[in-house]
Amino acid sequence: MDNFETVLPKLVKIELFSDFDVNNENDRRILKLVYDSMSVKNYKKGDCIIKEGEHGDEFFILYSGSVKVQRNTPAGDVIALAKLTSEMNIFFGETSLISSDTRTATVLASTECRCIVLSGKHFLEVCDKEPLLGYRVLLHLAKRMSQTVRNTNSDKATLYEALFSEIEGDL
Repeated sequence: MDNFETVLPKLVKIELFSDFDVNNENDRRILKLVYDSMSVKNYKKGDCIIKEGEHGDEFFILYSGSVKVQRNTPAGDVIALAKLTSEMNIFFGETSLISSDTRTATVLASTECRCIVLSGKHFLEVCDKEPLLGYRVLLHLAKRMSQTVRNTNSDKATLYEALFSEIEGDL
């Protein structure tokens, strides 16, 4: 993996670590502990990074390359959700920081990719030493999950209205 000083600017651009200040000595020390717990995984174009339905305990930061995110419908059809690049400062698998969970989407490498990976176990070990890390990151996770719930509820309401209108039109 690149050295800490090279990775640090990328790390603080990631939403979950954005409350850390690279000029603050304590924040740098905490981020260095996170960095020391991370590993690098390289993927070839077409490789599956995360597979929907599988259990996972790793959080990924896309360090270089691009990926596509897709999900399966209940009927088994594949729906493309997004194409993402490392320049977008994206990450995925963040719920694995707090629990080994079932993956909700598939992430495929669109190009050669390099990911910085942190296991949930290592994250929690660092949080035990540095509660400030846990507080800041988990606050971002909670906000992100709250927004996901709001969006899901809104999508459900829209679908319900469309279905109701369709049924009402048939009467």
